[in-house]
Amino acid sequence: MKRLFCLILLLTFFSAEITSAQQKTDKDIKNGTYNMEDVVVTATRTREDTSKIPANVTVIDAEDIKNSNARTVPDLLRSEEGIVVRDLFGNGKREEVDLRGFGESASANTAVLIDGRRVNEIDLSGTDWTQIPLDQIERIEIVRGAGTVLYGDNAVGGVINIITKTPDKKFHARAKTLYGSYGKNRYSASISGSIIDGLYASLFADRDSTNGYRKNSEFRARDIGGKLVYDATDFLSFNLSGSYHSDRYGMPGALTRLEMHDDRKDSDSPDDGARTRDRYIKFGTLIDMGDFGRIVTDISYRDRNSNSFWTGRGWSLVQKSDTKTFGLNPRYIWKDSISGHSNTLIAGTDIYWTKQDVDTFTMSSMTRNGYGNIDRNSYGLYCSDEFSILDNLILSLGIRHERVKYKLKKKDLTGSLSPLTASRTDRKRAYRVGLAYVYSGKSSIFVRFNRSLRFPLTDELVMYDRFNSGLKSQIGKHYEIGIRHYFTPDIRANLTMFRADIKNEIFYNPLTYENTNHPKTRHEGIEIGVRADLLKKFLVFANYTYERAKFRARPFKNNFVPAVPRHRGNLGIQIHNLIPGLIFSANYHWVGSTYLISDQANRYNKLRRYHTADARLSYNYKGIRAFVGVDNITDRRYSEYAVVGGSGASYYPAPERRWTAGIEFGL
Repeated sequence: MKRLFCLILLLTFFSAEITSAQQKTDKDIKNGTYNMEDVVVTATRTREDTSKIPANVTVIDAEDIKNSNARTVPDLLRSEEGIVVRDLFGNGKREEVDLRGFGESASANTAVLIDGRRVNEIDLSGTDWTQIPLDQIERIEIVRGAGTVLYGDNAVGGVINIITKTPDKKFHARAKTLYGSYGKNRYSASISGSIIDGLYASLFADRDSTNGYRKNSEFRARDIGGKLVYDATDFLSFNLSGSYHSDRYGMPGALTRLEMHDDRKDSDSPDDGARTRDRYIKFGTLIDMGDFGRIVTDISYRDRNSNSFWTGRGWSLVQKSDTKTFGLNPRYIWKDSISGHSNTLIAGTDIYWTKQDVDTFTMSSMTRNGYGNIDRNSYGLYCSDEFSILDNLILSLGIRHERVKYKLKKKDLTGSLSPLTASRTDRKRAYRVGLAYVYSGKSSIFVRFNRSLRFPLTDELVMYDRFNSGLKSQIGKHYEIGIRHYFTPDIRANLTMFRADIKNEIFYNPLTYENTNHPKTRHEGIEIGVRADLLKKFLVFANYTYERAKFRARPFKNNFVPAVPRHRGNLGIQIHNLIPGLIFSANYHWVGSTYLISDQANRYNKLRRYHTADARLSYNYKGIRAFVGVDNITDRRYSEYAVVGGSGASYYPAPERRWTAGIEFGL
C-alpha cells in the first residue's frame, strides 16, 4: 500500500504540472523557447521525434560521451535508469549490461546494435563491448522495454543502438593519448572529410592496453576501421563500413570470500587466457522515391574467431571457435498522410545465416577431444505503423513473424561420447500496440503492450553429449505506462511503470546442471529520471529504478530472480565554463543488494550493495583538450559479479580507486 500511495502522489504531481503547463507552453512553442529534443531512429527504424514514441527512450550524445569519465560503452550506460552493469574482470572485456532485470541471462535478453547491425552472439559468450572505441561513437540510443517487433530475438528487456560517426564535407582530424592506473595506456587517431563532391570517408585506429586490477587480468586490443558515404544522386546513396578488431586478455577467475579477504587482486587461474579476432563489413543503400517512400537495404558479413585456454592440475584445454554471420536487412518506409492524418509505415525482413565451428583440444596429450558444427539461421518478417489519430495522439501498431532453424553436428574423437546430430525449427509471433499523447510541445504520456520472444542460444541447446530438446522458446507479455514532462525548456522528468510476465524464461539450473525453462516469472518496477540544465552552466541529473523480479511457479515460487537489485540510482552534475574552457563532472552510483547468480533457491547470503563516486576535470583551448579523472574516489571494495557453484559462492572483485589522464588534439 505504501508503494501504491507513493505512485499516486507522483502521478498527481505530474498531472498538476500538466494542467499548468498546458496554459503557458503554447506561447513558448510559438516563440521558439522550447529546446527540441533529438529524434531517434532505434524505436521505429526511421527518424522519429521521441515525444511520439510510446517507450522510455534515452539518447547519450557525443557531448555527453566527451564529458564522461567512461572507458567503455557499459561505463556510459551505468548512469542510466533501468540498467545494471557487471564487469567480471575489471578490464572491460567481459562486461554484462542488464536492461530491466534479467540477471545472468541479461546478454540474451537485450538486443545490441552497431549502426543498426545486430552484434548479439548466438552462444553464451555475450556481446563484445570492446569492438567500438568511444571516440568513434556519435550517439547511443536506449529503448527500454520489448522491441521484438522491429528487432526480433533478444530484444526482451530493450534495445541499445550504438551509432558511429558519419563523415561529411568538413575535414576533421584527431589524435588522443591516455594513461592511467594499472598500466593503462591508450592511443587513438582518426581522420575524415570529403574526397570528391558527394564522396565522404573516415578512418580510425585505436590501441588499448592495461595490466588489469588483478593478477592475470591484462587486456591488449587493436582496432582499425572506416566508413565511405557516396551520395550518387538526390534519390540514391550508398555507404560502406568495416572494422578489424583483435585482442588478448587474461581470465583471473573467481575467488572465495576468504581468498578475497586475503588478497582481492589474486587469481585462482593465473594461466588462463583468450584471444579474439573480429572483423566485419557492411554495405548499405538508400533509394528515395519521394511520395512513394524509401527503400533501405543493409548487407553485412562478420567473421569472429576466438581461442580460449584453461589449465588445471595436470591438464590443459584449448577451445577454438569460428563464427561467420551473413545478414540481409531490407525495409520499406512510407511517410504520408491518410485523410489528413500523418502516417508512417515500415515493413521489412531480417535474415541472418550463422555458421559456428567449435574445436576442443587437450594440450597435455595433444589430442582432439571433439568438434562441433552449428548452423543457426533466422528469418524475421515485420510490419509497423505509426498513425496520428489526432495531431497529438499517435497510435502505434506492429507485428512480427520469426522462424529460427538450428542444425547441429557434434563428435567426440575419444570414443567416450557417441556422435550427435540434431536439428530443430521454432516459429513465433510478436506484436505491439501503443498510444502516445503529446501535450505542451514536447511532453507526452504513453501506454503500450508488447509480446516478446527469445529463442535458445546454441550453448543452451547443447549440453555435453546431448541435445537439450526439451528446452522451449521464451515468450513474454509486457505492459507499460509512462510520462515525459518538460517543466521548463531546460528541466524535464520522466516516470515509467512496467510489468513483464515471462513464460518459459530460460535459466541455468545448478541443481540439474543444464539450461531449463522456468514456467512463470514476473519483472515489474518503476523508472524515474530528472534532468536540469540551469543557466547553461550547471547540468544536474538524477534517476532511480525500483524493480522486483520473482519466480511465480514451482520449484522456486516466490523467490527472487538472482542478480537483479531491487533499488538502484544515480546522481550527476556537470559545471561548464565557470572558467572559460573548463568542465567539471561528477557522478554518484548506487546499486542495492542481490542474490548471487545461479542462486534461484535464495539460500546464500546476498551480494552486498555498493556505491561509487567518480569525477572528471577537462580543459579545452584552441583544439587541444586535456583531462584527468578518478573512479571510485572513496576507494570502496566491492564486487559487481558473484556466482554460486559446486564449491559454494565465488566473487569477482571490482577495482578500487583508479585514475586516468590524457590529452587530445583536434582539427
